[in-house]
Amino acid sequence: MTKAQVLKTLRSLHGWLGVILLPWIIVIGATGFYLNHARMILDVLEPAAFEESSLRAWVGAAPVDADAAALIAGRSWPDASLAEAERVDYHGFAAFQFEHDDGSVIVAADTGHYWVKTDFTRKTFAPDGTQVHSKIYWSTIFKRIHTRGWFDRRFASWLADITAISMVLFGLTGLLLFWLPRARRFRRAVGLKV
Repeated sequence: MTKAQVLKTLRSLHGWLGVILLPWIIVIGATGFYLNHARMILDVLEPAAFEESSLRAWVGAAPVDADAAALIAGRSWPDASLAEAERVDYHGFAAFQFEHDDGSVIVAADTGHYWVKTDFTRKTFAPDGTQVHSKIYWSTIFKRIHTRGWFDRRFASWLADITAISMVLFGLTGLLLFWLPRARRFRRAVGLKV
């Protein structure tokens, strides 16, 4: 293979790697920037904090026992079987926590208000079932995308691994494309036979 053919092949490989990798390079760069500057990014993405203590005075707020809490939790995922209630302290409230494959429901024992949590969100509901607040867990989303290249485990980490290997190849082909045309001039400059 001649030098011209090698350069043409490297240019072609480098170009296609650049085109294919561009979305993931942007995603890896953006999520990496977030990981280094989380507070700055979260200040922009997150709305003002919700004052949950206001739920203590909510009309209809009343203490609930484990059975009543189970009924409340069952409304969130009606087709699922929830695990037994676990007593927890959550956001300053004594509560009952019910686990499910998709997340958890936490019911405040003193008021009957509740939270529905998944990997990426937390929704706060008043005792009457009115949604009063929603929070997105941006940290979890960005870390997961940065490490997996995707939100869930469906692709495991192979997408991120392919991107990482491709980025190494992209860098190496770029280095070769930079160096090979200059190698002849360098050899001449140091007095080597061309």
